[in-house]
Amino acid sequence: MSKTAFLFPGQGSQTVGMGVDIASESEAAADVLLRIDNALDETLSLIMADGPADTLTLTQNAQPALFASSLGVLRALEAHTGTSASQIADYVAGHSLGEYSAICAAGGLELDETARLLRLRGQSMQQAVPVGEGAMAALLGADIEQTDGFLEQAQQTGLVQIANDNAPGQIVISGAAPAVHKAMEIAKDAGLRRIVELPVSAPFHCDLMAPAADIMAQALAEAKMTDTAIPVVCNVSVSPETSADRLRQNLVSQVTGRVRWRETIEFLAESGVTRFVELGTGKVLSGLVKRCVKDAEICSLETMDDINNHL
Repeated sequence: MSKTAFLFPGQGSQTVGMGVDIASESEAAADVLLRIDNALDETLSLIMADGPADTLTLTQNAQPALFASSLGVLRALEAHTGTSASQIADYVAGHSLGEYSAICAAGGLELDETARLLRLRGQSMQQAVPVGEGAMAALLGADIEQTDGFLEQAQQTGLVQIANDNAPGQIVISGAAPAVHKAMEIAKDAGLRRIVELPVSAPFHCDLMAPAADIMAQALAEAKMTDTAIPVVCNVSVSPETSADRLRQNLVSQVTGRVRWRETIEFLAESGVTRFVELGTGKVLSGLVKRCVKDAEICSLETMDDINNHL
């Protein structure tokens, strides 16, 4: 029997206008935006709707905004079909901040608390490293072993690590700016076909984020979390978890740890998942699934038309 996985996007998928269409057509989605505005004591929904783009892209705004978009789609889907996420999905997973969306979708965190945690996560990650001191870059066409070789040479310049293993041939590195730039030079000299420095404000998913991990460890220890109704395949462990304690540990670890997305999708496919449903803004994860699993059934849900057409 085929299985379904719900996938929740991470930072980089945000765009001005996100969440507007579905909130205008679904009372359940509109309620999500209202609750998150109230939880944060500000009108994040207006920034999502009208921007400006540079304000929306700020990490402290982008993270709860992407969560709001994803959960708005989920609640609209549940209201439209008269079913819960646990009745449709066999697994959930989220890319970086999307893991919070996944846990909330699976019943492990309340909506309001998740929004507050993501606002704090965004703020603490931004403050961990002064702007300009860190960098991230995508190495397209490289594999893990090859990238490890580049980084070993670049480490003499400073800290640099693999931040994301997104799909075959798509690896992201993160660390101190001089070391990242050195790794980019080494990769170019080795003949790598495409190397792109990413327009980010901080070096996510590397050990430079340790101050943010400490802040999130305390916040998550105090947060009310319950065991989930659906297994959450976690970024750092690539293991299906339902235990609130294990999920807490993984959320702390992922601040500095590698997002093992390629392995996550491969695990889901090996576990019988044939249908991958991306909920929220954009189609980034759908594209990564295509690169990982050739025959997968993939759909992206962002609007009510998407829900009507695909489910």
